[in-house]
Amino acid sequence: VTGVAGSGKSTLIKDEFLKQNKEAVLIDQSPVGANSRSSLATYSGIMDNIRKAFAKENNVNPSLFSSNSEGACENCKGSGIVETNLAFMENIKSTCDVCDGKKFKMEVLDYRFHGKNIIEVLDMTVVEAIDFFNIKAIKTKLQSIYDMGIGYLTLGQTLDTLSGGECQRLKLASELHKESSVYIMDEPTTGLHMADIEKFINIVENIVDNGNTVIIIEHNIDVIKRADWIIDLGPEGGTKGGKIIFEGTPKELYECNESLT
Repeated sequence: VTGVAGSGKSTLIKDEFLKQNKEAVLIDQSPVGANSRSSLATYSGIMDNIRKAFAKENNVNPSLFSSNSEGACENCKGSGIVETNLAFMENIKSTCDVCDGKKFKMEVLDYRFHGKNIIEVLDMTVVEAIDFFNIKAIKTKLQSIYDMGIGYLTLGQTLDTLSGGECQRLKLASELHKESSVYIMDEPTTGLHMADIEKFINIVENIVDNGNTVIIIEHNIDVIKRADWIIDLGPEGGTKGGKIIFEGTPKELYECNESLT
């Protein structure tokens, strides 16, 4: 779905289309995760696999490797931060001096998996973790994240530190292994390098080849020219927008004189 800024693309798809097609999955740039403790590892679902791997290697309980459970630092309750309540001022947040911001009890760090403790594993980037783990369930999900062009993120990175574009790509990576008939994406190439845009297009084409429909609101010419069908809105933005100027293939759009796209 193309058109100049303010031409009505989001209104048409995110408002009207979604109202009538509630089964469609919207993958936008809104924040992911319900709280500040959510991380890439927990959101992607690999944290459970990591805990089990550590537990099996050391013959202990998996909950030891959760900063929300048995393994949490007792001083900061696994947040890594201590909040000091001051009567007439804003609360002051400081790094926990017991765990040094690591969130876990110190004894948890004595347990290792392939020579690394839980903190060292969570400090790995997605790229590093793909090489480190030989567990298929972990590698498959990490590969999807890497394919989205965000392989530089660390496993323990909290979701509240991600940009809108990173959130969108992480959501897309998590959806790749689910079954849905229609996906909606709002300008997914924002912030992507040219090489990563090509990877992204290939992933979208794989989703389509699996029998799904992908609707993309986009300005990027590389994405537009690879579309099967284009709906172009305009002719301009604001009160001069909201009309469907064109429907057809990229080649037909190229020959359409009425479209600013």
